[in-house]
Amino acid sequence: PGNGHFDVPESSTLPRPPLTMFTEDEQMVRDMARQWSNEVLRPLVREMDEEEKMRQSVLDGLFECGFMGMEIPEEFGGSSLNFTSACLVVEELSRVDPSVSIIVDIHNTLTNNAVQFWGSAALKQKWLPRLASDTISSFALSEAGSGSDAFAMKTVAELSPDASYYTLDGTKLWISNAKEAGVFLLFANANPSAGYKGITAFMIDAQCPGITIGPPEKKLGLRASSTCPVTLENVKVGKEDVLGEVGMGYKYCINILNEGRIGIAAQQVGIAKGCLDAAMPYMEERKQFGTSIGDFQGMQHQYA
Repeated sequence: PGNGHFDVPESSTLPRPPLTMFTEDEQMVRDMARQWSNEVLRPLVREMDEEEKMRQSVLDGLFECGFMGMEIPEEFGGSSLNFTSACLVVEELSRVDPSVSIIVDIHNTLTNNAVQFWGSAALKQKWLPRLASDTISSFALSEAGSGSDAFAMKTVAELSPDASYYTLDGTKLWISNAKEAGVFLLFANANPSAGYKGITAFMIDAQCPGITIGPPEKKLGLRASSTCPVTLENVKVGKEDVLGEVGMGYKYCINILNEGRIGIAAQQVGIAKGCLDAAMPYMEERKQFGTSIGDFQGMQHQYA
């Protein structure tokens, strides 16, 4: 549980079920996400897109349904579900509004899992209950000169003389969920002379003095999802807020983004299904030459 794999002893001769065969829990959470998306989310999608703003009621609903703590253990207020369940929820939300699903994907597959995998006991106790109940997270990696070359970042974290805290300075760009976030999983270089081996991960409260969230980018899609610059000026972060080990951020980043990309793939599948959901009824409604356009062979080739 929690990693999307089935724990089968090496000596067992039981065949592993195919990935397309879902457990009862996976089917239940998929159906719940589908129902919530259609009944609660769908009526708000167009308005949120036009306003380029996420409704607070939608964010509250994500937590109330348990969609924001799917792999977080029950002891921390989560649902103790697996990675497949998280992907199914992302897919179903994407069928209706991928602006909402990107919040769920980043929160579950990146932040929640990173804290579970590498966070100290104190960091887990501090953040997992909040991440499962009311605090949205944001993954802050990219910078102006650090996009695909993620490890060329310029944001620095300087250790204090008494080694009790770090001072962070720099600017992150294109940060999803930045406007709604209560915490940032943020990467900064604590030892620039070591190159990428100085990159360190921090869990930073969004209310820390010195953090400024810039205006959202104007985008062609996912318009209700905020994508903003995040500037850090003399931001003080306790050493206890370091995620994992100092200088290991680059490894954590590589590993956790592999999970996040699977979540994004689920999003794309959901978007494609949403397109079919909209197109198929229209092809029956739209008539030309006395028949539904869906009956024409040229159209059938495309949706077959």
